[in-house]
Amino acid sequence: MDVALGGTFDPVHDGHRALFERAFELGDVTVGLTSDDLAPKTRNEDRNVRSFAKRKADLEAELRPFADQKDREFDVRKLTEPTGIATEEKFDVLIVSPETKHGGERINEIREEQGFDSLEIVVVPHVEAEDGDIISSTRIVKGEIDEHGNLTPAQSGRD
Repeated sequence: MDVALGGTFDPVHDGHRALFERAFELGDVTVGLTSDDLAPKTRNEDRNVRSFAKRKADLEAELRPFADQKDREFDVRKLTEPTGIATEEKFDVLIVSPETKHGGERINEIREEQGFDSLEIVVVPHVEAEDGDIISSTRIVKGEIDEHGNLTPAQSGRD
């Protein structure tokens, strides 16, 4: 199967890794990585996002072990619009998180308008941080947690 997923992935964390793991279980993976222009428009909060080139290099390094473990192929492509690559006919499955499920449904509407089959939408649950809230790149950038969801010393009262 051909599997699609997309995001900004800055920085990559265990929640993203759960998406990657599920994607590679299902097939070969194409990841749409938001362009430098699109990335700030997809954020709930205004924050710095590293360049596409830096994010792509880090993302490819994260994806390689998943691909190797499952003997799968992967590609990272630039997303210039939110519906991105998943509206292309070749894909069978779209991996989403709970908050991006609505976007997946919109992608299927576009695919149907184009005469393509709908994608199977696979929702991967959030990964919780040590404090029970979700792991997110924004929380990491703010210094609340690390990439694995551990509270940082300043947030947990530890020195």
